[in-house]
Amino acid sequence: MPDQLPAAPRINPSILAADFVNMQAELDRIATADFVHVDVMDNHFVPNLTFGPQMVERIQATSPVPLDVHLMIDDPDRWAPGYAELGAASVTFHLEAAHEPVWLARRLRELGARAGVAVKPATPVEGLFDILDDFDQILVMTVEPGFGGQGFMAETMPKLRRLADEAHRRGSAVWLQVDGGISESTIAQAAQAGADTFVAGSAVFGKDDPDAAIAALRAIAGDHLHR
Repeated sequence: MPDQLPAAPRINPSILAADFVNMQAELDRIATADFVHVDVMDNHFVPNLTFGPQMVERIQATSPVPLDVHLMIDDPDRWAPGYAELGAASVTFHLEAAHEPVWLARRLRELGARAGVAVKPATPVEGLFDILDDFDQILVMTVEPGFGGQGFMAETMPKLRRLADEAHRRGSAVWLQVDGGISESTIAQAAQAGADTFVAGSAVFGKDDPDAAIAALRAIAGDHLHR
């Protein structure tokens, strides 16, 4: 297929870095973002506990941007569809936790959500090559899932590049997302390796002007998008 320029980069601030006591005000601070990234953790799949459907439902009701829900939970086959039913624009589950990932992705799409699948840093991506079109988004974790504020794992970039090259070869429209340690100093590496969707926590919510931080991240990524 002929070469095409990639879409503009998407910046999805993670509310793990937000002030939970003032969530609505925090959401209003990121109105120029593409999505808000909502990490759901169950203290089983990862050693941390955040919140569940009730909190996500309230965020959905008040957020000025669509929800990008990342499920770090056991048994997503059972629980993930409920988040689509709440109105989340995108629901991502972990490949390592799903029993029937293709079935689950199709079910999420039936419910009106974009279907995403995530892989931990040590999980190979080659097993996704033949089923790329069953997903709208693939999330390559650039830290070990479970906690915010970790350092960016540059050793995950070759895996991301292989995935991006395969998606390009197949003409896939799948979005490639990265999550973990994304900042103005690391986003260029991820964009060069093939990411087009970026989760950033403290690099946005930790700034006095989140809108300016979003714009800066988007500009840097746009200058380095993999072609």
